[in-house]
Amino acid sequence: MDNGASLESQLNRSDYKILIVDDVVSNVLLLKILLTNEKFQVCTANCGNACIEQAKKEHPDLILLDVMMPDISGFDTAVILKKDPETKDIPIIFLTALNTPADLVKGFQVGANDFLTKPFNKEELVMRVVQQISLVAAKRIIIQQNEELKRTISNRDKMYSVIAHDLRSPMASIRMVLNLAVSVVSPDTVGEEIYNLLDKANRESEETHDLLDNLLKWTKSQTGRLNVVYQDMDLNEVVPGVVDIFITIAEMKKVKLQFIPNNDKFEVHADNDMIKTVIRNFISNAIKFSREDSSIEVFITRQDDFAKISIRDHGVGIAPERLDTLFHGGETTYGTGGEEGSGLGLQLCADFARKNGGDVMVESTLGEGSTFSCLIPLKKD
Repeated sequence: MDNGASLESQLNRSDYKILIVDDVVSNVLLLKILLTNEKFQVCTANCGNACIEQAKKEHPDLILLDVMMPDISGFDTAVILKKDPETKDIPIIFLTALNTPADLVKGFQVGANDFLTKPFNKEELVMRVVQQISLVAAKRIIIQQNEELKRTISNRDKMYSVIAHDLRSPMASIRMVLNLAVSVVSPDTVGEEIYNLLDKANRESEETHDLLDNLLKWTKSQTGRLNVVYQDMDLNEVVPGVVDIFITIAEMKKVKLQFIPNNDKFEVHADNDMIKTVIRNFISNAIKFSREDSSIEVFITRQDDFAKISIRDHGVGIAPERLDTLFHGGETTYGTGGEEGSGLGLQLCADFARKNGGDVMVESTLGEGSTFSCLIPLKKD
């Protein structure tokens, strides 16, 4: 189906107003009769200055503008209309007996959307007018859809934020209770089956809490409510602290997590919470996709003017075709212990690293493991 033809057939012409501008009264009357018969609203002006006044007063959807007029020419009138924010988007069809290439070029330079050469044919006039009005209608539809999309996204982000905020607190309590329960019981005291259920619930509460935390931060970032708070910090102090939090979690999966020190200084000027969030997500993912009795190494190196924080695992790895889209996410993944991931964490990592003037990257070999890295600009002396 021809979408253009379909839109033209659906036009309610009485919704659109056309301003006719010509100093010859008979031309104005003829055009007015033709376009009124075609169900368009019509207003008129007899010179360039009157055209400018009428355009501001009537807000027409299209202007049919004569080129040769006694006060100011149609070309000069168009220049004035296009400079005014109130009238600059109104399409213009020039009515002219001039049809040399130079005249056409000048017309388009001053903002013409089309030309109609005098004497004009009725069918051609209507066709060109309808074509321009169809473009106006299409533009209105796009603007309306964009506004609806903005409202939908805004409502979605508000909903995500409310969900994450209201659920995070009770989820933190559940997580704390399950952490405690798993730490004080064993298969010998409660039985293998109950212990396994508690262990599974504990791991899932960790994942759900992390997801809610990421969701809250992501929605705040997307809606501009999460500002970057810069401060001076030493990554040799920040990174080991995050690693320590995950050592027990890694041990529960029989994975050895370790920070490999580097004697270099890695002082940066960045947002502490955002950098910690990136490291947490990378370590959490590394544990999720590591096999039992494997290891994860966290280390910091220097790359040009950046500190490079890397988390290297020896797990399942990532297929080459997935690497390019990994940080654009939304894809559900499953860890070696059946852990479910939304991909939101990696999107958040990329967003936070870039907000701090850095970036994220990944190197991976399927079946051998992956190294996720975050670049943070080093503090300049």
